[in-house]
Amino acid sequence: MKAVGYQKSYPADHPQALVDLELPDPVATGRDVLVEVRAVSVNPVDTKVRRGMAPAEGEWRVLGWDAAGIVRAVGPEVSLFKAGDRVWYAGSIARPGSNSELHLVDERIASKMPESLDFPQAAALPLTSLTAWEMLFDRLEIQPGENGKSILIIGAAGGVGSIMVQLARQLTGLTIIGTASREETQNWVKEMGAHHVINHNESLTEQLAQLHIQPDYVVSLTQTEKHIQQIVEMIKPQGKFGLIDDPESFDIKLLKRKSLSLHWELMFTRALFTTEDISQQNAILSEVAQMVDSKKLRTTFTESFGTINADNLKRAHALIESGKARGKIVLAGF
Repeated sequence: MKAVGYQKSYPADHPQALVDLELPDPVATGRDVLVEVRAVSVNPVDTKVRRGMAPAEGEWRVLGWDAAGIVRAVGPEVSLFKAGDRVWYAGSIARPGSNSELHLVDERIASKMPESLDFPQAAALPLTSLTAWEMLFDRLEIQPGENGKSILIIGAAGGVGSIMVQLARQLTGLTIIGTASREETQNWVKEMGAHHVINHNESLTEQLAQLHIQPDYVVSLTQTEKHIQQIVEMIKPQGKFGLIDDPESFDIKLLKRKSLSLHWELMFTRALFTTEDISQQNAILSEVAQMVDSKKLRTTFTESFGTINADNLKRAHALIESGKARGKIVLAGF
């Protein structure tokens, strides 16, 4: 099968950063589903792994943690899918990724994709939807229908932020404040459903004061180190603070005076540890698919980078690393 991978960690513009290659076809066993990949999207985790996690000497690592495709075969223990089903999923960071013609995924972390979307539109959503849903409802324990409170989402124009704003708007009564720094990204966040949009390159504290809002929840999706002092200053006492990025460090004692709780979200945790509730990802993706089909959620697919090959993936990695991506970058077909 065709695939795209790498052997050493290089900058995105290096000729060997990502390479087109041929690999053996995988075989479905156990609870695995073999998927013919039709489209993938690119996430910040792809670039982080490429830059910092080289495979063993002489081996190839295949990236990609978002996919939509058609089930070609199923393992003997599979009960949720059959050949011919259209599926979507984010997969496991501990296994080969989806930048390949054929891909294995555990049935418990996949679901049937929305009937109303094509493969590229669907591929934009799984990882970000799972991350946003788990942060809102599993980590922060926001209750569906909850109202009278507010949430600040820092970095709301990116992939996770774009779907988190939509989920919060559709499933809660929270006042939603998103941050974005450019006119086009600010307009995008408003389109997604934010009640207010502020600029994260300016004082968050002052802008929130002008809105007369002290958020009950703050979710930091990027540059947490830069904003942590302001987050602690502006969040309500006994508030909840969630993050998904990887700050080099911050002083957790800053949270003590206000009795703030800290919540870290990694979408891969359930798959990495085969947790007792691993099938919850199937349930979340199934619910998101229903919301898409009922027009309550829209795809965050914003840019097509052509077919799935090394050159196009390197361009996508470079754009994400620039910090200027809006929504999701998608590639389709080999």
